[in-house]
Amino acid sequence: VRLVESGGGLVQPGGSLRLSCAASGFTFSRYAMNWYRQAPGKEREYVASITSAGGSTNYADSVKGRFTISRDNPKNTGYLQMNSLKPEDTAVYYCNARNSWFDYWGRGTQVTVSS
Repeated sequence: VRLVESGGGLVQPGGSLRLSCAASGFTFSRYAMNWYRQAPGKEREYVASITSAGGSTNYADSVKGRFTISRDNPKNTGYLQMNSLKPEDTAVYYCNARNSWFDYWGRGTQVTVSS
């Protein structure tokens, strides 16, 4: 079982990044997918979620209107489009796949928003 995040990097305030989460070793389409983040010295926090079929999404208030979560089940990949980035969005971003029985995590990708 693997979840591998990619797409992080350094971006200026107001910029955009698109994170990807590649899943393997399990039936991705049977799992809800979530994104979390952890800033230095802070606890991991919820960012966004999408149901297994992609029909419903939810966002933390801090990213609502700026971030968009999506998924492509035939490609076993999830995404987080991040627009209008702010310095406070700087964190390691983690992909999570969860159902009633299992809970899988990636190792994270660093996002740094700085001028």
